[in-house]
Order: sequence, then structure tokens, then C-alpha cells
Amino acid sequence: MADQKWRRLVYTAMFTALTCIATIVIQIPSPMNGYLNLGDAVVLLSAWFLGPVYGAFAGGVGSMLADVLTGYAYYAPGTLVIKGLVALTAALVFRTLKNKTSGKFLAEIISGVLGECIMVTGYFGYACLLLGKGVAAATSIPGNLVQGGVGIAAATAAYLALRQAIHIPKLLKGD
Repeated sequence: MADQKWRRLVYTAMFTALTCIATIVIQIPSPMNGYLNLGDAVVLLSAWFLGPVYGAFAGGVGSMLADVLTGYAYYAPGTLVIKGLVALTAALVFRTLKNKTSGKFLAEIISGVLGECIMVTGYFGYACLLLGKGVAAATSIPGNLVQGGVGIAAATAAYLALRQAIHIPKLLKGD
């Protein structure tokens, strides 16, 4: 049992760091004071491999750290909540659908789309209401949609490749 707790801690730390790194390493500036990145792919992978609780932690904290480290600290509180909710939603939907659909692929796509919808609406709401951009925040929606789509595609491809090699769900039962 203690071994499983350590594994859970190590995998959560690993996915937190990977989320931060994937967000920082490839950044394509967006015209609306943000950037496109591959962090969403790792947020979804965290959800699918770690489950709702630990996946939400890894996705939220890893993304928030990237904002703080890259000069977007004013987005950090929103990012923590938004990316945590993305991972939480994706994990819960994936867990529900993975055995009920014709395979894990459809569960990945549906959970990824629902999670990324939270990302798009979450950042719109954060920029509109809390950052004071008003309706002008809507101009960030196309970029966030592209980021979400790329994140879903990259996460799905990576999950298909990794799920045979990494047996995290078997290691982390009980999440």
C-alpha cells in the first residue's frame, strides 16, 4: 500500500512537471496577449492516466507554474482553476465512457472535447470578467479552439502510443 502511495506521488509530480515543460517549451504568441502551446495535451494525458483528482492537480498546477515562469502571472489563478477543471472533466468522462463505448479512442475524443470546451469558455470568462477585457475577450476564442484541437490530437496520439507501455491505471487504482 505504501508503495502505491509513492507511485501515485511520483507520477503526479512527473505529469505536473511535464505539463509545465510542454507549456513552456513550444510557445506560439497569440495576437490577444497569450500564447498557443502543447500543455493541453499533457493536461489531457494527466487526466486519462492519473484520474480526476491527481490529473486535475497535475494539469492545474503544472499549467499555473508555466504561467508564473513565463511572465503571465496574472493568468495563473484562472489557469489553475480552468486547467484543473479541464483535467477533472476529461478524467470523469473518460472513466465513464472507456468501457461503454466501442473503445477507448472515442472516450478520449469525447472527454478531450468536453474538457477543452471548458478551457475555451473558462479563459473567455476569466479575460472578460476578471481581467476586464469585456467582449473583446472573444477574440481569443479562435486561438483557444486551435490550441484545444491540437491538444486533443496530440494527447490522443500519445495516449495510444503510451497506454501499452505505461500501466498507470493499474498502478493507481482507487483514484
